[in-house]
Amino acid sequence: MTPPAPPRPAQLGPLLARCRLDRGWSQQRAAAELCAAAGVPTLSRHEISRWERQRRVPGGFWLGWLAVVLDVPLVALAEAAAATRRAGSTRATGPGRAAVAGARPSGRTGPGRTSRTTRGSGARNMTTS
Repeated sequence: MTPPAPPRPAQLGPLLARCRLDRGWSQQRAAAELCAAAGVPTLSRHEISRWERQRRVPGGFWLGWLAVVLDVPLVALAEAAAATRRAGSTRATGPGRAAVAGARPSGRTGPGRTSRTTRGSGARNMTTS
């Protein structure tokens, strides 16, 4: 007789939605809380929606800040993100997406992360016609 299979880890989208709703937050409020905590002003409600609908999976940077803001263990979010990636073709988004094949480390740091590289100034050569 074979032992029962271990329970499957929860997928990330429903877990994020449940944690957000348990706090009584809208997607807009969740995005604002993440922006404030991470010091990155560009995360929108639309990205929260994409994560919850599993159109995208946040990378390590945002997973760390989600753990802080939603008061959820990072390991639980990381396991759910891995389960979501295994279940379908989603892509990591935002800073910290270095785990995705071909992506470069962002150089940003978040909870539990250290900076591995630094980016250049980001300036591009612009030519006018």
